[in-house]
Amino acid sequence: MWQIAKNMNYDFMAVRKSALILSAILILISIASLATRGLNLGIDFTGGTVIEVGYQQAAELTEVRSLLDEAGYEGAIVQHFGTATDVLIRIAPQEGISNAEISSGMLSALVGGGSDVEMRRVEFVGPQVGDELTEDGGLAILYALFGILIYVSFRFEKRFAAGSVVALIHDVTITLGFFSLTQVEFDLSVLAAILAVIGYSLNDTIVVFDRIRENFRKMRKGTSIEIVNRSLNQTLARTLVTSLTTLLVLVALFLFGGEIISAFSLALIVGVVIGTYSSIYIASPTILLLGISKADLMPVEKEGADLEDHGV
Repeated sequence: MWQIAKNMNYDFMAVRKSALILSAILILISIASLATRGLNLGIDFTGGTVIEVGYQQAAELTEVRSLLDEAGYEGAIVQHFGTATDVLIRIAPQEGISNAEISSGMLSALVGGGSDVEMRRVEFVGPQVGDELTEDGGLAILYALFGILIYVSFRFEKRFAAGSVVALIHDVTITLGFFSLTQVEFDLSVLAAILAVIGYSLNDTIVVFDRIRENFRKMRKGTSIEIVNRSLNQTLARTLVTSLTTLLVLVALFLFGGEIISAFSLALIVGVVIGTYSSIYIASPTILLLGISKADLMPVEKEGADLEDHGV
């Protein structure tokens, strides 16, 4: 696969307009879904009660859910935590019932089912804490994007900075839209995954941009589109190997890692796929739309350099 990718000479930019239209449609769908359906926020953001219980034998999650439903605790999220005998239960705040009453009532319902259950841990997350986490999470994403804009502006050129930020906004918006459309629970682990996607996507984009800048300075002939295409083909082998090996690990985590990290690994899978696509079809076409040329990337000659070369 490495040799095949190295020898490819695919005209990526020939379909850049179609790719931009596709991305625009996906972004519009994502924004519409976020505006109408919103995210299925977890207890980390909404507040609620988290209870960890231990069983003497492997616990059947369907049986635990049915016991809680019968006791009036509908909508509780039940999943294994570590081993098959450890169960984590999360439930949103219930009007008119204190957190202490919820935890004791749920434990009584489980014990009443005939199982030997031990309470391991109880945590309460208040609505105010959830609001603060929501605000801080949004600010973390904005700060990351702003910091990237500054870094790439100094590292490359302002058009490259704009291209990288556009690609990152594209990746974050579509990933959030995916979670809005599927209504997979959005918790702190998913937020951490989105921040990781920003870093992964930026790294991929920087590799492509570095080769584009190098080729603009080295290649005497060729249009901007031809130079960008050459750069994308030269970095394609690295992009494919990195993305595929990362996806292999993430798919394994999603399939075999259990419910506790399923949303986290799913967010990274979506982010890696979208991030790889955006570094080729969003970041690169953006700098072309902004009119990047050889003159913008040629090294600035110091005044008096010719005199220094002649020993004056």
